[in-house]
Amino acid sequence: VQLQASGGGLVQAGGSLRLSCAASGRSFSTIAMGWFRQAPGKEREFVAAINWSGGNTYYADSVKGRFTISRDNAKNTVYLQMNSLKPEDTAVYYCATLRYYSSVEPPPPVYWGQGTLVTVSS
Repeated sequence: VQLQASGGGLVQAGGSLRLSCAASGRSFSTIAMGWFRQAPGKEREFVAAINWSGGNTYYADSVKGRFTISRDNAKNTVYLQMNSLKPEDTAVYYCATLRYYSSVEPPPPVYWGQGTLVTVSS
């Protein structure tokens, strides 16, 4: 599976952005997907996960209630709608296939796409 993320940019605090991740490969609709991010000087961290059908989602506490992960299996695409953005959301955002879906702990990634930079100004 190859992944191509897009939609990053510069936004003011309180604003919104929608990230997209287009996937190649016939198995997309059977794979759990996730978003991760890496802020400058910090380790990569989990943001959100979605199961193969889109019926189950799981979020990091830091984004719960502000971010929404979704997917369109007909388009082989997963999305991350980010609302009420904060300066601390500034990071490179990565989409990834997941080894499995979990709503108990951040599920392990398998394949990464290239990142897309999100910058939130105060």
